[in-house]
Amino acid sequence: MNAQIPAIELRDGRRIPQLGLGLYKVPNEDTAALVQDAIEIGYRHFDTATLYGNEIGLGEGLRASGLPREDAYITTKVWQDRHGYDETLRAFDESLEHLGLEEVDLYLIHWPAPEQDRYLETWEALQRLHDEGRAHSIGVANFKEHHLTRLIEESGETPACNQVELHPSFSQPELRRFHAQHHIATVAWSPLARGADLDNTVLTDLAAAHECTPAQIVLAWHLKLGNVAIPKTVHPARLRENLAAARIQLSAEDCAQIRTLDRGERRGKDPDLFG
Repeated sequence: MNAQIPAIELRDGRRIPQLGLGLYKVPNEDTAALVQDAIEIGYRHFDTATLYGNEIGLGEGLRASGLPREDAYITTKVWQDRHGYDETLRAFDESLEHLGLEEVDLYLIHWPAPEQDRYLETWEALQRLHDEGRAHSIGVANFKEHHLTRLIEESGETPACNQVELHPSFSQPELRRFHAQHHIATVAWSPLARGADLDNTVLTDLAAAHECTPAQIVLAWHLKLGNVAIPKTVHPARLRENLAAARIQLSAEDCAQIRTLDRGERRGKDPDLFG
């Protein structure tokens, strides 16, 4: 791992880098080159999914980079059309084949898809993959508190993390408190809200004070909270900018100012209604 990137310990004892590169909507044919560029810049954590259709490109980029496997942190996810015990195991095998790997660092249920009501079966498959050592850590994504409560109570095992939409205008304080109580790491997708609020005066003033960009302020805020953040970009300059956010130290007062931006506005899908 890159020592310049902070990491947190998961409940299973494994460590996850707090800054990674999200590969959502990156075309597979562009992914290998992007991954090689990111590794050269210093990235070690890469987040993909079956849905993204670029697991093959990620694997190609890793191999072409020459980075030792143990220095990379790879996350992928099972989509809701593959929920169920046997189907999830097959989906995982397909992901490994696409990636060209023997194991992944983190495997997630991408959405709870509550109308299907099969995420408990899917979780049983993830537990098996973890027991076999093929998924070093297992977790979920887009789970609300009631989904997590049911999963924990009925399976007897708590996810290592929950990857959710989280940014200053939707900071999910109640869910983060639940995570903290159960030692579940919070992973933020869309950590910059796709740039929607970066012109807010709170962020621009903080950026001026810290001599950085508003995006770096937001990423530094995630790190200060203890979140894992996986911003997406395909531009080398932005890759460098995002990674450099790890050097910015925010004060409690800075974070209090950022808290005022929370409007409780979800920009993505509601997990109770999707899938």
